[in-house]
Order: sequence, then C-alpha cells, then structure tokens
Amino acid sequence: MPDDPPTPQQPLKGMYSDWFLDYASYVILERAVPHIDDGLKPVQRRILHSLKEKDDGRFNKVANIIGHTMQYHPHGDQSIGDALVNMGQKELVVDTQGNWGNILTGDSAAASRYIETRLSKFANEVFFNPKTTTWAASYDGRNKEPVTLPSKFPLVLAHGAEGIAVGLACKILPHNFNELIDACIAALKKEEFEIFPDFLQGGIADVSEYNGGLRGGRVRVRARIERVKARQLVIREVPFGTTASSLCDSILKANEQGKVRVSRLEDCTAENVEIHVFLPAGVDTDQTLQALYAFTDCEVSISPNSCVIQDNKPKFLDVTEILKHNAKQTRALLKQELEIKLGELEERWHFSSLEKLFIENRIYRRIEECETWEAVIEEIWKGLKPFLKQLKREVTEDDIVRLTEIKIKRISKYDAFKADELIKGLEEQITEVKKHLRRLTQFAIKWYQNIKEKYGKDRGRRTELTRFDRIAAKQVVVSNDTLYVNRKEGFAGYAMKRDESVEKCSRLDDIIAFSRDGTMRVVKIADKVFIGKDNLIARVFKKDEPKFYNMIYRDGRGGRAMAKRFQVTGVTREKLYDLTAGKAGTRVLWLSEHDSEEDADIVVRVHLKSDLRLRNFLIDYPFGELAIKGRGAKGNILTRHPVDRVSRISKAEQEEITGKAPIETNPEKVSEAPTKKAAKKKAPKRRK
Repeated sequence: MPDDPPTPQQPLKGMYSDWFLDYASYVILERAVPHIDDGLKPVQRRILHSLKEKDDGRFNKVANIIGHTMQYHPHGDQSIGDALVNMGQKELVVDTQGNWGNILTGDSAAASRYIETRLSKFANEVFFNPKTTTWAASYDGRNKEPVTLPSKFPLVLAHGAEGIAVGLACKILPHNFNELIDACIAALKKEEFEIFPDFLQGGIADVSEYNGGLRGGRVRVRARIERVKARQLVIREVPFGTTASSLCDSILKANEQGKVRVSRLEDCTAENVEIHVFLPAGVDTDQTLQALYAFTDCEVSISPNSCVIQDNKPKFLDVTEILKHNAKQTRALLKQELEIKLGELEERWHFSSLEKLFIENRIYRRIEECETWEAVIEEIWKGLKPFLKQLKREVTEDDIVRLTEIKIKRISKYDAFKADELIKGLEEQITEVKKHLRRLTQFAIKWYQNIKEKYGKDRGRRTELTRFDRIAAKQVVVSNDTLYVNRKEGFAGYAMKRDESVEKCSRLDDIIAFSRDGTMRVVKIADKVFIGKDNLIARVFKKDEPKFYNMIYRDGRGGRAMAKRFQVTGVTREKLYDLTAGKAGTRVLWLSEHDSEEDADIVVRVHLKSDLRLRNFLIDYPFGELAIKGRGAKGNILTRHPVDRVSRISKAEQEEITGKAPIETNPEKVSEAPTKKAAKKKAPKRRK
C-alpha cells in the first residue's frame, strides 16, 4: 500500500488564530449567552426539551432528567444539574419537590437522586408547540432538538442571565412577572413603558442609574433593616447576590476592622430572612445603620450588562428592546398557530362534508360491483361529480382514498343530524379563528391578559424601588480606636498602646505628620506605620476640614529664619513633601496648628542668641501680618540673626501688641521647637 502524501506545513500562528476564534465563537454562542428568541442558554433549552419529552404530569427524578438531557448536551452531568437547580430556584418554568436549596441562606440542593421535578403548567402553555418549532440534529446526529423554543414570554428578563465568555460577559437582571406582561401589552399598543429589576430576595433598590440594563448602568440594592429596640436591629431581606450567611460574615468582618460596632449577631433565618444585630451601649443606632450600608453587604452595587444572541451574533440590547422583540415574536407565533389551526379546521370541515356527501348520497353502493381498484376510484369520482361545487376546495385522490377507508359499521350508524352539528361547530370555529387573524393585536393582548390572570396572582413585586443618597464612609465610620505616636522613632498607629495617645480615630483615617527637618507626609492609618522621625505634629488628617499652620524655620545650618503660613489640602499618600527651601541642616523652630484663620492670628516671641552687636534680643512677631499660601511657599525672612528659641507670648502682651484679645488656642496643637541645648534640658528620661 503506498504511503500517504505528506501534510503541508501550516504556521502555528495562523492555526492558533483560527482555532482560538472558533473556540471563542463556540463559547459565546453555545454556552454563555442566552438567545433573544426564547431567553435560554443551550443547556437550559435542552433541559426543558428533555422535560417535555418525559412529561406525563408526574414528577421525575432530577438524576433521570440529567441522564436524558446528556443525549443533547455534550458537556457533562454537572453543568446540567447546576442549570436545572438554578431554574428550579426561580420558581417559574419547573415545579420542584424535595430540597432544592435556599437562595436566602445559601444552602445547596440535595443530590440529584433525591429531588424531583416536572414542567410547570405555565411552561407547557407558553414554551412548547412542535408545529411551530424549528428542529436541528443533536451533536451525535441520533436525535433532533429545537434550535429555539417557540417562546411567547420574555423569559430572559424574568429569570435574568449571567455568563462569562471569551472577551464577553453577560449580566441581565431579573424582572417582575406581571410587570413584564404589562410591558408586553404596552409594546403591542405602541405605548411607552419602563421596566426595572425585581429580585426574589426582596430588598430596596435604587434604579435611577439602571440605563436599560446596558453597560455603564448601575443598580444599588440594600437590605431591609428594622429597628425593633433601642440597641437592636433586625435584617428582614437581603440584597440580590448575597445570602444571610454571607451578610453575617461581612458584618463580623467590618466589626473586626473597627468600621461597625456590634456586640452580638444572631442568624435566625429559616423560610424568611431574620438576622438580629445587637449594639453595645453608647452606640448611636442611626449611625450604625448607615455604617452597615457603607461597610457591609447590606448594600451592594450591581453593574448590568445586557447581552443576547440575535442573528447568530452577540448583541448588546437594552431591556426594552428585548421585550419589544419578544412581544412582536409572540404576535407572530400566535398568528402562525392560528393559521395552522385554521388549516386544520378547514381540512376537518372539508372531509366531514365529503363524508356526508359520500354516505347520504349512497355513493358507496356504486363500488359494490367493481372488481379493480381503478374502477373503485373511478366510480367514486363519478358519484361525487354533481356535488363538488358544495365544497370549498378541490377534491384530491388522497381524499378519495380516505373515503374508501370508511368502515361499514360507521356507514351503518351514520347520524346526519350529528354530522350537521359537527360541520356547524367547525364553521363557527373557522369564523372565530378568521376574526382573531383580522384583529391579531387585540388577540395577542387578550392572550397576555389571560396568562397574567392564570399565573400572576402570587407574583407581586418583591423589591421596593426608591432613591437613597450615597453614604460617605468617613462620615459614618465609628471612631472607636486611639491614635498613638512615638515621635522620636517615628511610628504611629492604633496598636501602640504603650506610647503617647493623641486622639480618637477610625481605621479609615489618614495620619498627617510634620517632622523637625521641615518635611511632611500623609499615610494610611494602621496598627503601626512609619511617619518620619522626630515629629512635631502627628494627627488624624481631615481633608475636608483643612487646618491653618504657622511655621518658623531656620533655612539651612546657620541660615536666616523664615516665617510662613499655609494650608494642606490635596496630597498623595506616602509622598514626602518639603515645606522649606530644602537646604541641608534646615530645622523647624516653631509649628502650630489652628482650626480657623482667626485662631491662627497669634504673636510669638523670637529669642535671638547672645551677640555683643545686638541691642535687642527679642522680636515679637505677629503671624496675622502674613498671607496664607500653599504648603510649597518658602515664606518671608523673619531675621538674619541666629535664633535661640521661639515662644508664645502672654495674652495680655498679645492684646497690647495687636490691639485685640487673642483667641484661645488648644495647647496640644502648638509645638515649640527649641534649640539643641533647650531640647537636651527638656528631654524626658528614657523609659525602661
């Protein structure tokens, strides 16, 4: 046998490009994104098709349905089981029996061999009609499966959908059953409508930025929290995408981080959500409520991304476009069903009338003497010829053959009165169907109203729609920690309890620190963080409440003394800022922090070093004469002589110099920076 010819070589780059594109297309079309026509992913469609094939009104084991679906779905039993459980928890297209899990607690369903399911009456009425279904061969060619189900309801908007494909994601939020039907009716009437998400978990939602479910939109959902006592809150409903257990975990984590103060948490969730939150004494309930929304899963933000398959391509359509498409499709399917029904009724009328002519005019007796099949057919044609004008369509040879199949028993018991009643009833049905076809839109509206009346009684809105303001985290965080500072070594934090305590803080705060060398930095608070050695001021940084700073510094070794006033507004964390000219040996002689500009109008006394050429060794310097500038300003020259120290003058002396009484200044916010000699005299003993 001759050898096969060698396969031509193909570049690896081209193979990767082609194969990856095929894989990406397959994942998008066959696994991750629902189809716009029936709102189903392939695995969901195959599950419903299998349920329909096995539907006898009784429950089937889920394991049995999974096995039956595998002849259509080639991706294993796990994906089928998970998809079926997910549909069962939506409580719409399948009826369930057994432990199917709980979306409120997060409990998973029992094993597939223990739980049962069947198609719901709603699904049987809305999603199936073999006469209007387009079929395709299954993956192995042994069976036929629907390309899409003839759906007459926007299931993708009722169920919602979520999937991740290659370079593409889909997230459609669920909507209310009755609101979707009302919107379909409005679409058929060509009226304006809006639809918004509705979640089985309930909760409170702000949909002001929904954006039709397209990318860039956002829905904020909050848990429903009630105040039952002065120090007790009860969570009754959880946001979409969370469970009672995950919500409790987020609250405990926030409590450990110091963002929320909770003394005890009890999860009593069973059929309904019930989480008791107990608060410690002295905690403000309103502030805690806001903190729960700010720091826990009591409020979540959901970013929708409405994507569906249409014309064998993924398309980003808003929810109103999807619903309008389904309303038009429903109208078209109803028309198709009416046309099929009309054809069947007319066919029944035709044969019933033909049978009546055949029996009442005793045409069957003409074939008694016939010896051949051709003679039988010819005699029947001759007998019917005078009566053909009474029929609405031409008689075919198949009609003649059907007449020969009528049994003698039926001919002998033929009742002309019943035959006339049957034909009359068929004529009335034909008239009614033709009327529906002429008024197709009204017929579709009545069909929707009938569906709502039959299946929408217990499907009211569960999620309350409202608007709520955004909560600034720093405004509601509980300041239940203390900031400690080790100025000499240059560390600060809330866990350094052996060092100097500064003020109350929260774990969301920042620290601003000024060092003696004239540098400043802002760092995120932690249990222990480096802020720079030899600190003069280290405090909680409040960006929204900028302070006023007075500073006198020596510009380099033996340099002149400079004075400046400034504020600190926008900063970058961990960045080192130089507040001076940046010369080596620069030293801060005075630094004070004030809440207001009036508070900062102080007078300091500058003590100069001894010098025989000087007559006056004291300079009283009023900071009120300096303009307030940015932190980068170098300042004004105060004196060119060496400075020994700077001190605050008495109130009486300041009033005499400025002509007005000084404003009280918090002594903790003032830092005198003495010379090295004075620092040595005042230095505290080292702690053992």
